[in-house]
This record gives sequence, structure tokens and C-alpha cells, in this order.
Amino acid sequence: MSAGGALCLHNADSDAVAKCLREEQFFWLDLEDPSAERLKALADQLHLHPLTLEDAESFHERPKREEYDHYVYLVVYGVDEQAASGSHLLREVHLIISGDYVITIHHGPFVALDDLRRRFDGLPRRTEQFLVYMILDAIVGTFIPVLARVDDDIDDVEQAVISQPTEDCLKRIFSLKRDLIAMRRVVTPMRDFFARDADRIAELPGMEPDDHLYFRDLYDTLIRTSDLIDSYRDLLSGATDMYLSTIANRQGEIAKQLTIIATIFLPLTFLTGFFGQNFSLLTNHIINRAWSFWVLGLGLLGLSIVILIIFFRRKGWLGRDELVS
Repeated sequence: MSAGGALCLHNADSDAVAKCLREEQFFWLDLEDPSAERLKALADQLHLHPLTLEDAESFHERPKREEYDHYVYLVVYGVDEQAASGSHLLREVHLIISGDYVITIHHGPFVALDDLRRRFDGLPRRTEQFLVYMILDAIVGTFIPVLARVDDDIDDVEQAVISQPTEDCLKRIFSLKRDLIAMRRVVTPMRDFFARDADRIAELPGMEPDDHLYFRDLYDTLIRTSDLIDSYRDLLSGATDMYLSTIANRQGEIAKQLTIIATIFLPLTFLTGFFGQNFSLLTNHIINRAWSFWVLGLGLLGLSIVILIIFFRRKGWLGRDELVS
């Protein structure tokens, strides 16, 4: 392999690839939404296995590593740092890694790879393995800023649940949970195959050896990412419980206040109903004077309210703040 600068190609045609192969120039080819014809031509040019072509044409694959005679095929995932919470967050990237080239295939622009390609193009290349590490690190590293944003969102949701729990709070909690579940679904298998098989990349024919700590660093990043996802899921579960508990407490307070009001009106309803009966004894002999209105009418009503309030206070069912409110 030549020891010049790193050659980074973006959606290059077959002629550019053929030139690199003739000159034995290690290159990185980044393909964005390639057509089936382009992939077929590339597979013929690089002598790729038919199963590799089939995988490259079909996305929504699980993270995996497949080893062939002279290359390794990887399916890894990153996340779109610009995507809003609850939207399509994951970005699937297929890699074909050989001692002669690295090929990345993905749908749509991927900011992490675009930035890396602009930064790395033309710079002196340390080793092929280092370039492979930089590509994988750029993809895997996209989880960290997104998880930092999730952390801030969780803090905001918890404050909102404490101050004013609404249905929007619950929607935000479930939206964040969906994001974390989606990330966990791809981070865990990536963590596992990097733990087992990362060193196999350095053993490819033509791959210049380098420090294996690079790939161990990828494994450490995935472990930290996995731990953060699990921690944030626990925090969201706690926020959900806190939301439900707060709502239940508020409903209990409302039910308590309504019960107190209903209990106070119970003797009032009885007294007004009793003295509202049109019996001769009541209308002709008891409630036919002014004192009967003040004593039996308003007096008994006021007395019943006072007795009930004293009773509630002694039982501890009614505090001063509730009484004022």
C-alpha cells in the first residue's frame, strides 16, 4: 500500500475506484443512496460475495459482522443528532472493510461521516486500521450528544411533573422511552460483536497493524453508551411513577374536598327538607314566628356547619390551609 494521504471518495464512479486499485492506493468510498446497478458494478469490480451484494441492497438489518475471504462486512448504527425526539433517530451504515479499501453505504446524508470525510481527506494517513477506527468512532460517537440531550430532556420532564403534571409530560416521557429503546436495540449487539471480533479487522490481508487499543476504545464507548441508556430508562420509569403518583395524589385531594363539601351539605339538606314539610304542626305552631326563622332555620344550619368543621379538624381531615381555600 502507498503511504500517501488518505484518499476519500464520495459517490465516486467505477473509474475512480479502478484507478485506486491499479495504483494500490488505500481509499475510503462513501456511497449515499447508491442504485442497484452501482452496487452490482462495485461488487463485480471488488469481487464481492453475492450475499454481500444482497445485504448492501437491503437495509433495516440488525447490527452484525460477517467475515469473507478478503474482507469483513459490518452493519453498524449511529443516530441523527439533528432528529427531534420521537422521530426516526437511527442511522444504519453498512461497511465493507478490506486491506485495500473501506466502503460505507448509507441512506441520505450523514453529518458525522461528511464531517469526517472533509476533515480526513488529503491528510497524511497513519494506517489503514486507524482510518477504519476513525470511521467507526464517528458513527458510534453520535450516540453521546444525543444521550446528553436526552439527559436534559429528562430533567425538564421531571421538573414539569413536579410543578404541573399534564398529559404532554406523559407524551414526552413515552417519546424519550421510544428513543432509548431504539438505541438500546442496536447498541447491545454492537457492543457484543466489538467485544468478540474487533481484532479480526486487523488480521485482514493487507491491513497494516496498529494499536489494538483503538478498537478497545470503541468497545468502551459502546459500554458507556449502553450504561447511559439503561440509566436513563430507569430515570424515565421513575418519572412515569412520579407522574402517576402526583396525579393520584391530586385526584385524592380533589375527592377529599368534594367529600367534605358533600358531608357539610348533608345536614343542611336534611334540615331544610324537614322544616320544608307542609304539616299543620310545623306551619301553624313552630315556624310561624320570626324567632323560628332565625333559630330553627339559619341557626341550626350554621350550628351544623360549625359542628362538622370542629369534627373534621379534630380528626385531622381538614387543615387550616384547606379551610381557607
